[in-house]
Amino acid sequence: MIHGFDVNSPLVCEGIIGDGCGGGRIFFIEKQTLFAHDPQTKENLPLLEQIHMPRTLSKKGCVVSIACEDELIEFDLSQMRESRT
Repeated sequence: MIHGFDVNSPLVCEGIIGDGCGGGRIFFIEKQTLFAHDPQTKENLPLLEQIHMPRTLSKKGCVVSIACEDELIEFDLSQMRESRT
């Protein structure tokens, strides 16, 4: 558990400090929305909505990847833009 989040959950991942954008934040999906949790302010910032049937969440560099049942969503934190395939 980190800041009340189960980082072993497939819909939670931690932004590593020095690994691009979002270092030190916790990213999670709740009620079809991707959030970034700032542990200093304790705020949850909504980043992306309408995420249907998510299975896993991961982050590498500035890109948060969401594998859903029917699509792959990549959200670029540096551009605040999504791509869906």
